[in-house]
Amino acid sequence: MAAEALARKGHAVTVYEAKPSVARKFLRAGIGGLNITHNEDYARFCSRYGQRQPLLQPMLDRFPPSAVRSWVESLGVPTFEGSSGKVFPEGMKAAPLLRAWVQRLRAMGVSFQLRHRWLGWDDQGLLKFDTPAGEIRTSARATVLALGGGSWPQLGSDGAWLPWLQEKGVAVVPLRSANCGFDVAWSEHLQAQHAGAQVKLVALRFTDQQGYTEERRGELVISRYGVEGSLIYAFSQRLRDAVAANGSATFTLDLIPARSQEQVLAEVLHPRGARSLSGHLKSRLGISGVKAALLWEVLGKGAGDDPARLAQVIKALPITVVSQRPLAEAISTAGGVCFEDVDNRLMLKVLPGVFVAGEMLDWEAPTGGYLLTACLAQGLWTGEGVHDWLAL
Repeated sequence: MAAEALARKGHAVTVYEAKPSVARKFLRAGIGGLNITHNEDYARFCSRYGQRQPLLQPMLDRFPPSAVRSWVESLGVPTFEGSSGKVFPEGMKAAPLLRAWVQRLRAMGVSFQLRHRWLGWDDQGLLKFDTPAGEIRTSARATVLALGGGSWPQLGSDGAWLPWLQEKGVAVVPLRSANCGFDVAWSEHLQAQHAGAQVKLVALRFTDQQGYTEERRGELVISRYGVEGSLIYAFSQRLRDAVAANGSATFTLDLIPARSQEQVLAEVLHPRGARSLSGHLKSRLGISGVKAALLWEVLGKGAGDDPARLAQVIKALPITVVSQRPLAEAISTAGGVCFEDVDNRLMLKVLPGVFVAGEMLDWEAPTGGYLLTACLAQGLWTGEGVHDWLAL
């Protein structure tokens, strides 16, 4: 996006890419459907960036979700809004959009140098690259670093840049997992029987380190190691911070958010005759499969001994996470270059002419189109910032 912004201003632009093809993480994001942005109320959309909202707000205002949709459609790819407000390209795939984008950039004169892995700077300040032909060095009037964080390193972003910037005096917050799964000490039975199962139509409730309680409906996935999925990702920053402070974090799941505690208790107390407890819960409350397994995981074989306790756990089933999954498994990255070390154009204060954008910066957001929108907005902002700086 920075390259497009600069090419539109008439600049000669070269994109250096370490891999044999560009935008591999963009393509990875398209597996299962490329969620490019979200069509919820704009104020609520912007609130998803948490403490970094004030810093990102001007960039989002410059390239809001409506502009993202218009940009995608300008590439000849129609968009549509899903039932949850998520916005996708027609066909939900990333590859057609990427092909059209690269074709546009090439037509604008943007050059692509593939298999060129950046190695930092030499003693004269030249950019160093490892290439199939050996190490090369080059100069540039301005440099945009958009090197990603440390998640999915096999796709290209491995965080190798951290020490090179730190050596130059740039303050960097250590990279951490964001939008990640968490470890739970499941029983062997639950792991064997229900790993990979989706837990749908539930509400997750969690109180964070600041005492703020939020409840959100959605779905999650039970894995062999613990929990993952969109509902977990929405709380991952707060869960991660609580685990770091306390060694663990406990949230609750309402297995039937459409029914009140009193309604659930009444159904539990309804005479079940010869039916087993499992059959009774399935018949009266629709609880079966992985939801029933989670109940037995918490209550054990005596689940039916205390109807009030059973009803309480159905409405607030506790799950304790003890650690987040490794950075290499995370969808995105927290940490990175401190915003205090860049100016309002996202140029590094200690390295005039060097700009940063994307996951390299210390911000995070949940999945749902928020990550892509902010990365695109930062790319545009940085590209225009480079143009302004070169014009000085």
